[in-house]
Amino acid sequence: MNFRPRHRDEPEINLIPFIDVLLVVLIFLMLSTTYSKFTELQLTLPVADAEQQRDRPKEIIVSVASDGRYAVNKQTVNDRSVNTVAAALSGAASAGKDSVVIISADANAPHQSVVTVMEAARHAGLSQITFATQPSGGSTGSRGTH
Repeated sequence: MNFRPRHRDEPEINLIPFIDVLLVVLIFLMLSTTYSKFTELQLTLPVADAEQQRDRPKEIIVSVASDGRYAVNKQTVNDRSVNTVAAALSGAASAGKDSVVIISADANAPHQSVVTVMEAARHAGLSQITFATQPSGGSTGSRGTH
């Protein structure tokens, strides 16, 4: 009986062929990506005037003054209740439920006045609401979608 431990050689992993294969794959990928830009389609996109594309009958502009008064499409609303504003919005919605309500509120308008317009739009069945803003430079107005 031989109880002495046998001396085993540790298996050796040679990484050099593995690295060679990875370099070949890397070079292949680099070359194939540089040629891909030459196979792209050359497109000329159509030009359109964005101002002409806007469908103005779908827009309902609600102005909110700094003291909380309302105007729907430049028509002053006498009462400040939700039902009165909702009736004015329904009357101005020429496109029906597809109309877009644009809330143009003064920076100093009460928060409740803007919430009242949003609630009136909900009562009138109008779900598309946008807020009119102006850039920090103070020039022309633009819109941020909500």
